[in-house]
Amino acid sequence: MKLYDKNAVAKFLDMTPKNIERLTGKGILKTIGETKLYSLTEANHAYIRYLRDRNQETGEAADLNEEKAKLTKAKRIKEELDLALKRGELHKAEDVKKIMSAMLVNFKSRLSAIPAEEADKLSTMTDKAEIFLYLNGKIKEALAELSDFEEIFKEEIKEDEERND
Repeated sequence: MKLYDKNAVAKFLDMTPKNIERLTGKGILKTIGETKLYSLTEANHAYIRYLRDRNQETGEAADLNEEKAKLTKAKRIKEELDLALKRGELHKAEDVKKIMSAMLVNFKSRLSAIPAEEADKLSTMTDKAEIFLYLNGKIKEALAELSDFEEIFKEEIKEDEERND
């Protein structure tokens, strides 16, 4: 078996001799016997195992430049989202949920009120087609009201925009 010094192993693993010393100090790479020489195959396999097994949560293998880049990207995304909120291009999930819930409650109330409001008018009708057209018109009115949520909730929208400024 041919043995190699730390310079040759470093060149083979595409790193510096100082990294080879550091990995040897950690017990990841091992020299053969009392020599300061390495088996290239064993060093390669040991390094691959190390890369597979390293734990990202401990930060052991954290690359400072990579972490800074991730932080910078996260800050940029946050700023873009804040800007989109201010422009009204994006809405918070809690605001959407609140408005959607209110819209659906209003819509349900509007539809539920149709029979009570229109019972007298419907009691005088005898033609099925006329009843159908009349009820269909009332339902379409309720749907049209539902589609114009900005008008219904203009106060809530205005408050949200003021909060985001």
